[in-house]
Amino acid sequence: MNQQKLSMEELKQFNGRNGAPAYIAFKGTIYDVSYSYHWQNGQHWVMHFAGRDLTREMDDAPHSAELLETFPVIGILIEK
Repeated sequence: MNQQKLSMEELKQFNGRNGAPAYIAFKGTIYDVSYSYHWQNGQHWVMHFAGRDLTREMDDAPHSAELLETFPVIGILIEK
């Protein structure tokens, strides 16, 4: 699988709005959450938003990071 390499600025484009896919990053890995019922319009419980690195926010989540393994991996987050 050919993984994308996206910077934070590029990741912001994948916010789940106006037909864009909804991608989130966690610990350098980018996941596609576009088809999740819980990520409609790029929002997760009106607290988290697609197109961002959610690594720090996962500490406050009621679920473990293992849940992310159920979503397709799109690529890796890079510094630009």
